[in-house]
Amino acid sequence: MKDPEPAEYGEAPMAREATQLMLAAKSGDRAAFDQLVESLRGRAFHLAHALVGSRDDAMELCQDAFLKVYKARASFREGEAFLPWFHRILRNTCFSHLRSQGRLRPRSVSERAPGADEDEPDYDIVDGARGPGAGLEADERLAAFQGAFQKLSARDREILTLRHHEEASYKEIAKTLGIPEGTVMSRLFHARKRLRVALEARFADPIGELTPDDDGGGGE
Repeated sequence: MKDPEPAEYGEAPMAREATQLMLAAKSGDRAAFDQLVESLRGRAFHLAHALVGSRDDAMELCQDAFLKVYKARASFREGEAFLPWFHRILRNTCFSHLRSQGRLRPRSVSERAPGADEDEPDYDIVDGARGPGAGLEADERLAAFQGAFQKLSARDREILTLRHHEEASYKEIAKTLGIPEGTVMSRLFHARKRLRVALEARFADPIGELTPDDDGGGGE
């Protein structure tokens, strides 16, 4: 049995390392901050790209988010996990960008699909740019997936990206989003279901090849 991990650094080694690097950066270690950015650059890009749709915008928003982190480094508290803190900054940066373009529309409770949570806001995103590779990607299956993905709400995109692009565990997602693991399972189940509905007109079973675990979301 492995040794218990300090609660303040979360469960995953990457989460502990990110927090330690941020604490070092807070103490004035610029090299630690550069290492932090390098280790999280890909993760941040995937999420930003999933939300805003444009590769160029996603890259710029990631840079903006890291700059905000650096400027706010003094406010990062000892004992706080870094990844959830950073996730909130990145998500808010993306949402601010979408709002400035008139592309973010709050969903009322009555508009939410069956199974959607009612405990926090959700948003529709009006896509101003087509997804990664659109117009260049000849594969019809991938193009259909990208189109269906962009029909999902901001919260569905976020949790599917964390699970299937970042390959985060349920525990990691729960910590990042500040929700119980059971809520993570429920959100994933319904997000995948809505993605299937968007795809089923063209493919009989499209999502089976796209999600490594089943809809039941059994534990990690």
